[in-house]
Amino acid sequence: MSTLVVSVPTPQLADDLGALPAGVELIVWPMDAAAPRDRFDLVVPPYMSMAKVLERLEGVEVGLVQGQSIGYEGVADILPAGLRFANASSVHEASTAELAVALTLAAQRRIPSFVRAQEREEWAPEFADSLADRRVLLLGYGGVGKAIAARLAGFEVEVTAVASRARVEDGMPVHGVDELPVLLPTAEIVIVSLPGGDSTRHLVDDAFLTALPDGALIVNVGRGPIVDTDALVHHVGRGRIRAALDVTDPEPLPADHPLWSLAGVVVAPHVGGASSAMRPRIARLVRTQIERLLAGDEPLNVVIG
Repeated sequence: MSTLVVSVPTPQLADDLGALPAGVELIVWPMDAAAPRDRFDLVVPPYMSMAKVLERLEGVEVGLVQGQSIGYEGVADILPAGLRFANASSVHEASTAELAVALTLAAQRRIPSFVRAQEREEWAPEFADSLADRRVLLLGYGGVGKAIAARLAGFEVEVTAVASRARVEDGMPVHGVDELPVLLPTAEIVIVSLPGGDSTRHLVDDAFLTALPDGALIVNVGRGPIVDTDALVHHVGRGRIRAALDVTDPEPLPADHPLWSLAGVVVAPHVGGASSAMRPRIARLVRTQIERLLAGDEPLNVVIG
């Protein structure tokens, strides 16, 4: 049997994979220089900088490119022709859902206000909105949306799930996006975890925000362009809507952008998946892909090719 040639971008990921089956050659290649081989069975590009390095696969024979992010919008435009690409479904759901709940709690319980008061050495109690008893609309019910729903289960909230199409999944009634006009007027918190792309761009627009009740909270852990930033700034600036954002449009936010300073906005720098939960999960996925390739089985999560 020929050797299965695999590249990973960091020594840490190589260590996390542990002992690999016989017949696997593991190479650490951060893709910061030309390919050290003319053929790979599996290439794992670096996390969060993949777009800058995929061109180095031009002219290299590659069986599968394994991304480290769930989202893959735009990858088809920069992936060399003829290559297959798999996303990292199963890797970031837990971490992203954790941050979605953390951002929701931070906004509801006014944690940023307390942090600022602490920096001033000021004891400044405030009466806050609870998460308990709120009506939460989950906009997106894929892996991340389901993980968010699971983590909300103990918070005594009323959850409504919305996705691209209506269905019942694991006992959860899922509404279609066409039902949003009926659902939004009673949604106190909207948590967005939809993927990016043309079909979801500016789904959260002026009409969407106008339909929400006063004081509603938008939490976005999906993609920045899902939310029309100008519309959001308008509604937040009027004190109508609050926002807790892990993703923005543009991204990163320019230094003078109003979202930095508007009251009622919490901004995180796109770190939904950037936690210690990623390491064992990406190692598990890469190891599974190696085992499947060795067995002659189709790899998981192939989204291009």
